[in-house]
Amino acid sequence: MRSPSALAGLVLVLATLVLAVVGPWLWGEEAARFDPLHILEGHSADHPLGTDDGGRDLLARTLAATRQSVWLALLATCVTTAVGIPLGALPSVLGPRAARLVSGLIDSLVAFPVLLLAMFAALIAGAGARGAVVGIGVAAVPGLARLTRTLADTVASSDYVAAARMLGAGRTAVLLRHVLPNIAEPLILTVTANLGYSLLGLATLSLLGLGVQPPDYDWGRLLHDTLPRVYVDPEAVAGPALAVAAAGIGFALLGESLARAAARTPDAVPRGESRTVLPPGCGPLPGAPEPVLEVRDLSVSFGGTTPVRGVSFSVAPGELVGLVGESGSGKSLTALAVGGLVPYPGTVSGRVLLGGRPLEELSRRELGTRLAMVFQDPMAALNPALRVGSQLAEVATVHLGASRKEAWRRAVDRLGRVRIPDPEANARRYPHEFSGGMRQRAVIAMGLMGEPELIVADEPTTALDVTVQKRVLELLAEVNETTGAAGLLISHDLAVVSLYCRRVLVMYAGRIVEELPSSQLRRARHPYTRALVASSPDLSTDRSLPLATIPGRQPEPAEVPGGCAFAPRCARALERCRADRPELEDGVACWNPEDA
Repeated sequence: MRSPSALAGLVLVLATLVLAVVGPWLWGEEAARFDPLHILEGHSADHPLGTDDGGRDLLARTLAATRQSVWLALLATCVTTAVGIPLGALPSVLGPRAARLVSGLIDSLVAFPVLLLAMFAALIAGAGARGAVVGIGVAAVPGLARLTRTLADTVASSDYVAAARMLGAGRTAVLLRHVLPNIAEPLILTVTANLGYSLLGLATLSLLGLGVQPPDYDWGRLLHDTLPRVYVDPEAVAGPALAVAAAGIGFALLGESLARAAARTPDAVPRGESRTVLPPGCGPLPGAPEPVLEVRDLSVSFGGTTPVRGVSFSVAPGELVGLVGESGSGKSLTALAVGGLVPYPGTVSGRVLLGGRPLEELSRRELGTRLAMVFQDPMAALNPALRVGSQLAEVATVHLGASRKEAWRRAVDRLGRVRIPDPEANARRYPHEFSGGMRQRAVIAMGLMGEPELIVADEPTTALDVTVQKRVLELLAEVNETTGAAGLLISHDLAVVSLYCRRVLVMYAGRIVEELPSSQLRRARHPYTRALVASSPDLSTDRSLPLATIPGRQPEPAEVPGGCAFAPRCARALERCRADRPELEDGVACWNPEDA
C-alpha cells in the first residue's frame, strides 16, 4: 500500500467519498439556482466551467452530482454482488447436470458484449436511474460469476469440503460455511474495483440518454447535456469528464493495490518456520476476467513437416496449466511458439494472444517484461562467463530502462524472493558456483525481473533430485499464486502435473487430444491419456506384474496419418478412427472414448 499507485487510488477514493458527503450540502443550492440571464455562458471568473441551458453553474453541478453518481454506482455494485456471487458459487454445490447448466449459462453471458447487455437490461427496466443501475449491475454479473465459479471450484474440491459432505452437511451449509468464507477476500477486492467500472458504465448510459433523466443529474447526464458544446466551450465538458475519470481510476487502483497486497507474502522465512504454499492453480485473480494467454489454431512447420498442428487453449490469470505427452509430441515447440522463439526456418501460423494482444504486435521489450520462460537446463540458460546478478540486472536495463544501480538492486531483491540465501553475496557468483537447484531458482528470478503476466516452465526440474524438484515446483506454484501470473508447466511427470496444476492438456503427435482437470486424470476418457496414467507407476502398483507400456511408437511429424494419430497403438480403434481425424469436443478428441 506504499506504492504510488496505491496512494494515488486511496487519495482519489477518499476525495470522491468526501465530495459525495459534502457536495450537495455546499454546492447543491447554487447547482439548482435557475438564472435566465446567464444561459449557456462560457467559462468566466464567476463560472469557471460555464453555465448550462438554465444558467446554472456547471462546476457546482459537477461537485454536487458526486453523491448521485457514487450512490448509483454503489447500488449497481450491490446488484452485481447479490446476483454474481451466488450464481458463480452454485456449480460447486449442485449436482453434475445442474452444475453444467449453470456453468453454461455463465459462459453464454460472458460471451455477450458487456455494453449491449447493459443497454438491453436498462431498456427492459426502463430509462432512468433505476434502469441504469439494473443495466450496469446485470452487465457485470457474468464476469463476477465466472471468477466466483473458478475460485469456488478449487475450494469445493478440497479435502475439508469432502469431509463436511461425508459428515452430512447440506449444500447450503457447505456453501456458506466452507466455500464462500474461503474465497471472500478476492471477491471483496474485486467488488471494490467494480465500483470504478460501475461509475464509468453509469456515466456511459447517462451519456447515451438511457440513464438519469432530468431534473435529476449525475456526471453522465452532465456530459450528455454539455457534449454538443464541446467544440465551442470544451471546458464545459471537462468537469464531469475529469470527475468520472478520477473516481473510476481511483477505485480501480485501490482495488488492484489491495489485491496485490493481499496476495504478497514475505520474502524471507525465519529459520525453524515453514512457508505455507498456497494451493496452486486457483484460477483467475480479482479484476482480470480475460485469459492471459490464448492460443488459437497454432501450427508450427519446418518446410513440409508440421510437428505442431491446430493447437488451441487458454490460460487464465493465476492459473497453472500442465502440458503433458511423450517426447516428440510437440510440447516444447508449442512453448517456443508462445514465446516467439521458434528457430529458423520454422514458421508459425494461427494466433497467439498475450493479454488480448497478438504476439506479433508486442515489441521485444514488452514481451521481455510480460513473458517469463524457464527452460529445462538452467546451465544453458545462464551465461557461464557472467556473474548471476549481472545477468539478472541485464533484463532490467534492457527491458525496463533501469539504471545499473537500480537493476542490480532489483536483481538482489529477486534472488531473495526465490529464497536464495545471502542474495547480495550470491549475486556476485558465477553459475558454476551454484548448485542445480540454485541455478534453476536463479532462472526463475530472471523471469521475475519484470512483472510477468505469463510464466512458461519447460521441464523445469530436469536432472534435479527429488527433494530439489519439490522445492523448485513449490516455488513456481508460489510465484504463480502470489504474483497472479498465469503459468504453463510442461512436464513428463503426471504426478507432478496432477499435484501442482489445475488443468491438464494432453498432446500427441502435435495435437491436443484431451483437456481435463488434473483431479480427473485417473478418469480420463482418451485411451492415450489412460495409457500414460497406467504407465506411471506409484506406490500402489503391483510389483509382481510387468510395468505397463504403450505398444508401438509415436509417428514422426512427416508420417502422421490422416485419421487419428493414436489409432495404430490403440486397442479401442475403430475403422472410422483410421479414416477420419477426430476434433476436440467436450474435452476429448476421440471417436471411441473410454467411459469416465
